[in-house]
Amino acid sequence: MMEKNEAEKLKRWRLVLGSETKEELTMPLSPLETGIDKTLDALYQSGPRKGGLGASSPNVARWLGDIREYFPNTVVKVLQQDALKRLNLTSMLLEPEMLETVVPDVHLVANLMSLSRVIPAKTKDTASQVVRKVVDELIKKLAAPTQQAITGSLNRSTRSRRPRHNEIDWPATIQKNLKHYQPQYQTIIPEVRIGYGRKRRALKDVVLCIDQSGSMGSSVVYSGIFGAVMASIPAVQTKMVVFDTAVADLTEELQDPVELLFGVQLGGGTDIHAALTYCQQIITRPSDTVLVLITDLYEGGNEAEMKKTAARLVEAGVQVVTLLALNDDGAPSYDHRNAEFYASIGIPVFACTPDLFPDLMAHALSKQDIGQWAAAQSIKVT
Repeated sequence: MMEKNEAEKLKRWRLVLGSETKEELTMPLSPLETGIDKTLDALYQSGPRKGGLGASSPNVARWLGDIREYFPNTVVKVLQQDALKRLNLTSMLLEPEMLETVVPDVHLVANLMSLSRVIPAKTKDTASQVVRKVVDELIKKLAAPTQQAITGSLNRSTRSRRPRHNEIDWPATIQKNLKHYQPQYQTIIPEVRIGYGRKRRALKDVVLCIDQSGSMGSSVVYSGIFGAVMASIPAVQTKMVVFDTAVADLTEELQDPVELLFGVQLGGGTDIHAALTYCQQIITRPSDTVLVLITDLYEGGNEAEMKKTAARLVEAGVQVVTLLALNDDGAPSYDHRNAEFYASIGIPVFACTPDLFPDLMAHALSKQDIGQWAAAQSIKVT
């Protein structure tokens, strides 16, 4: 008789390999395991774009419901993405009933952005609700770390010992004057006042310049979220520019990240030179500006002029950082020659995850060495 552990191991292999191995691995499956097996078969056993879900909405809706019953959300999101890629189920993003069934995530938002021009009117409201849910979740997760990292970095660099009353940093002032506590009055005499200077205008400018070609979808979503968060920080003036073969300034949309994301048109070519030229025109304080260029560096425009413009920005004092990706998926394919050129003129080039981006911006805004920061985070820099 087969031992229990061995039987469980074979059963796992049977579910991994699918029903095509049912004759070789004759393991009895429970009703739950049979349901899981059929659900995975529908997606993976009939080959790319020929799966067993069929084209009808009921089949797709039933399958979407099944995977939510059998798997945790993290797995459901992977299965949804595989269904979109393998079976070309873009139809499930064009029907309100389908959108109400899927589990919202960053990749789903990227797909909706790519379909924004063809989504039927009856579906747009549901699509906006899906995007809003993901945006709200990301802002809830990322806003506090971003605000704390950036404001903390800027505050430390703008300490003042003679602040106006409305510029006093009371927690820091109280801590500094604890030795002057007066027990009889139960108060502290603030002999030293600590505050921040230059509070009436932005201390730093940030320009997010984002490649909106199809491969950058999830990076665009995260960039939009971070742009909206930074736009809410008074000490930072944030601008957002997206580009393919044309350039669009979405700065005015930063107040509403959902509208901003629907304003992005994923897909198309890439003209980095045109994007950098536009950014050069809107930068008014080069030495106080951080330009974050998010692209895979495949230039479809004038590569020689693109390199010259990048060099001019660096020479003018702009701190330029190039991110090959801003997501949890890792670095995509990218143009190594252009990456090496950027590195040669002092522009760090690497991929960054969303959880590290706030700290990256804090270091960039305080003009610290980004290469050293990346090395400390075990990030491979070109």
